[in-house]
Amino acid sequence: MRRGRRLAANLCGGRGEATTTTNSPRQEEKGTGGVGMAAPVAEGAVASAAVALRAVLARAGRAAERSGRAAEAARVVAVGKTKPVSMLRQLYDAGHRCFGENYVQEIVTKAPQLPEDIRWHFIGHLQSNKVKPLLAAVPNLDMVEGVDNEKVANHLDRAVNSLGREPLKVLVQVNTSGEESKSGIDPSRCVELAKHVKLACPHLIFSGLMTIGMKDYSSTPENFKALVDCKLEVCKALEIPTEQFELSMGMSGDFEQAIEMGSTNVRIGSTIFGPREYPNKKQK
Repeated sequence: MRRGRRLAANLCGGRGEATTTTNSPRQEEKGTGGVGMAAPVAEGAVASAAVALRAVLARAGRAAERSGRAAEAARVVAVGKTKPVSMLRQLYDAGHRCFGENYVQEIVTKAPQLPEDIRWHFIGHLQSNKVKPLLAAVPNLDMVEGVDNEKVANHLDRAVNSLGREPLKVLVQVNTSGEESKSGIDPSRCVELAKHVKLACPHLIFSGLMTIGMKDYSSTPENFKALVDCKLEVCKALEIPTEQFELSMGMSGDFEQAIEMGSTNVRIGSTIFGPREYPNKKQK
């Protein structure tokens, strides 16, 4: 099968995940203003997002093949931060199913307006007091990419249990750049936190590791290498087969390099949706 045809059949973003297109959207809910809320968008921008997504999927597929894996080995998570539901819906209609958000306020507003077969990822630091509202509002939350301490892990575990949800996949966030502004566990403690999630949180599924990378969103190979090293340590300590282990690293500026170095999950925002917009920030 030719690569273009294979990508068209798997717009959910790789990792062998099937796609369906029959679900109807849930009832729409009105959002409130504030940081993280979507800005208006022109109709042409919506159409171009689907074109950009296809280009990203093709690039991701080629990068995976360069690393000796199948083109579908790396999942593409379309991160719609500050973008309206109409843009996400257009990608959904094109067959994509993996979407991510960075703000709790934004994901709990968007998710009810979109079909239930979307697999949502919450990306980044999650405050303990927002765990239950997030899980209650987004029943199709598939993964939390950002467990960076035992307290958050425990809150997630209890919330999943109390809400009667299926076990939730989580990635432990590692601060590979050493920046104080970044959330994430120090690499030297990643095994400890991974062990806690896997052994002490029965309602969570420890799935792997993630990193945000450098401040300018163009991680150096050293960041990726550090996460790969952490993966090997965790797999050895917890006796997890490396092929069953997720690595979430790589964003718009460096996702091809990340995939070549072993990433199974890349988080793409601006390359698909265009620059982020913050309508409530004062223009300088």
